[in-house]
Amino acid sequence: MGTRPDAGAGPRPGAGGRGATATSAPAAPRPRRPVFTGRQGLTVAAFMAPAALFVAVFIYYPMIAGSQMAFRNWNLNDLTDTSWVGLKNFREIFTDPVFGTILSNTGIWIVGSIVPQFVIGFAIALWLRRRFRFRGLYQAMIFFPWAISGFLIGILFRWMFNSEFGVVNDLLEKAGLIDEPIPWLADPKTAMVAVLVANIWYGVTFFAIMILAALQSIPDEIYEAAEIDGAGKVRTLFRITIPSIRGTLSLTVLLRVIWIFNFPDLIFAMTGGGPSNETHIVTTWMITVTQQGDYGRASAIGLIVVAMLLVFSVFHLTATRERPAAGGRRATGRDPRTRKTKGKVS
Repeated sequence: MGTRPDAGAGPRPGAGGRGATATSAPAAPRPRRPVFTGRQGLTVAAFMAPAALFVAVFIYYPMIAGSQMAFRNWNLNDLTDTSWVGLKNFREIFTDPVFGTILSNTGIWIVGSIVPQFVIGFAIALWLRRRFRFRGLYQAMIFFPWAISGFLIGILFRWMFNSEFGVVNDLLEKAGLIDEPIPWLADPKTAMVAVLVANIWYGVTFFAIMILAALQSIPDEIYEAAEIDGAGKVRTLFRITIPSIRGTLSLTVLLRVIWIFNFPDLIFAMTGGGPSNETHIVTTWMITVTQQGDYGRASAIGLIVVAMLLVFSVFHLTATRERPAAGGRRATGRDPRTRKTKGKVS
């Protein structure tokens, strides 16, 4: 009887078993990184030079020049003395009796605008995400206010809230809600309400645009799976929709707060900061001081505005930053301890 050629031979590669040895494929060569030559660097610098020069001349130089004016006695009424006064302008601002009222108005202006804009804009975005007839027309109508100038909107709402011929008082009287016209913009108790209504109407569009764009990136299959599992609308909203667009919501709120803080156009067009400084915010106050010719004090207010926005931005980004899950789990939710050991036979 003859012997088999492979008798006594060890286990063949790929035959399985404990003694099997896997053949490893040769590693693919790494692609060579392109060499960045000095000539290419000069070409890039030549293309960037005009933009860098423009930014330096029209942004950074005025910023630095305006900042140093905050520490000088810079008044257009008397340019013979522009001496260095240190923190004098800042002390005058903080000790001004109007400063507390203006800070309070600024807080009311931001919070009273952001919260309704966010809620209404979110609701509109959810509605526009659905497919229905003439949806494109409704989107164009809702997005239209964002294309109008803020100062022009202020003029329109100033006419609407006029106590003599304004449409707001006319509608309220016809509805039987008031007996006589309300001086919306002349009464300190109602002036801030009027400017907030105008700003809410103007800013809802921004939230609707941003949130709708984020909602359209969520796959429909996720909602279909949630519906099959029996999840209701509220549970779907808080478990799927909001977590999926949390980053967009956080960035949108941050941008809108900065925008509203630096949005004096509407207030100036409607009330000019009055009556009795009841609608003045920090930026409108800065413009008023500039119109009075006190450039040193106005520059100091501008630096305070920058500092306040910087502190808020750092706090907001820190508070909304995503942290790793407890227990060392990965972002995918898989526990590394549950991974199977490669090559282990059960």
